[in-house]
Amino acid sequence: MSDSMDYFGSENEIFQNKELLQVSHLPDGDRIIGREDELTNLANAIKPATRGNTPNNVLVYGKTGTGKSLCSKFITNQAVERAKRDDVTIGVAYVDCLQESTETQAVQSAGHQLNEQDVTGISIPHSGLSTAEYYRRLWEIVDSRYDVALIILDEVDKIEDDDILMQLSRAVESGKLTESTVGVIGISNKVRYKDSLDERIKSSLCEREYVFSPYDATQIREILRSRADAFHEGVLEDGVVPRVAALAAREHGDARKAIDILRFAGEIAEENDLERVTESCVDQAHEREETSRLAELISKSPSHAKLVLEAMALCTQQTGNDDAPVTTNEVYDLYKRLCERDQSEHLKLRRVRDILSELEFLSIIDQERKWAGKGKGNYMENRLIDDPEVIIAACNESD
Repeated sequence: MSDSMDYFGSENEIFQNKELLQVSHLPDGDRIIGREDELTNLANAIKPATRGNTPNNVLVYGKTGTGKSLCSKFITNQAVERAKRDDVTIGVAYVDCLQESTETQAVQSAGHQLNEQDVTGISIPHSGLSTAEYYRRLWEIVDSRYDVALIILDEVDKIEDDDILMQLSRAVESGKLTESTVGVIGISNKVRYKDSLDERIKSSLCEREYVFSPYDATQIREILRSRADAFHEGVLEDGVVPRVAALAAREHGDARKAIDILRFAGEIAEENDLERVTESCVDQAHEREETSRLAELISKSPSHAKLVLEAMALCTQQTGNDDAPVTTNEVYDLYKRLCERDQSEHLKLRRVRDILSELEFLSIIDQERKWAGKGKGNYMENRLIDDPEVIIAACNESD
């Protein structure tokens, strides 16, 4: 055994505290860069909760990686601590609607997080109860344990039924809660999400709305520098942080993507037993981040959804402009040829339209309906959000 290779050994240590570069890491307030106004707005909206009163419901909009979830988690945690001074008890539940995409799953998740069975005597099983029973137990838990419950619904536009918004926002008014109150923070990547809501939900839920703008290169650079102690001192070459910031700022100001790229760059340096993280590591990390993120999304898609997406990427490449839109008919024609290549039977045009709508829902493409002219009706333009080469690589990697 003494002569065997040490697969875990490395002469050069790159990371000192890698946890600082995880998406799940909630930083201290002084590490939240460029979001002072947004934090103040959120604090003002839920401030009544710290006194045991009903907070304002909030909808937060913005592209991925603009700090919406981070700020919502941070400010609700602060509210919990502030409320303790006045002997007020606040409970917080964070529901990822991408994972808990049905009303039942979302209510079950909120109830499970807010519950402490040894105290309440109430069980929240992962399945086996009706939606109405999960609600009943949730109300009982909140009334017995808290003065206020704050429920964060992240990626709320991914939930299949928005009835949960009605139930939560009117829990006190409808008499479901008698001793407590509840506030909702809905987070969405889609700025027009509110337009899809029932008018009754709009009137009771949309009390405050805030838009998080993308970070600029300077802000992303400061965010990365605030987490540089994830690495051992002197490991990062001077050009690494500016390079990562420039890449992320160019691609919609996504701080989450920037942090991922920086972590991947460190991992690449480790894998190659380098003493320092270089700009070359960053370029490799950028490609890895894009492909892995999309591959994860695409790998969960049915085979024909992958073919439709590949067809759209190839159509985009043919235009010579990565930002050029392509029509659904153009995508469909190439999709049929790809089906022939793979010796599979193609779907009908209507189903391909549905698949493209699902891809937009996953934020892989953008769609815009266009008017063809009098007597010619409408048509849909489809535009890739990511580079077509990356999409094609992700489709092939997920096969």
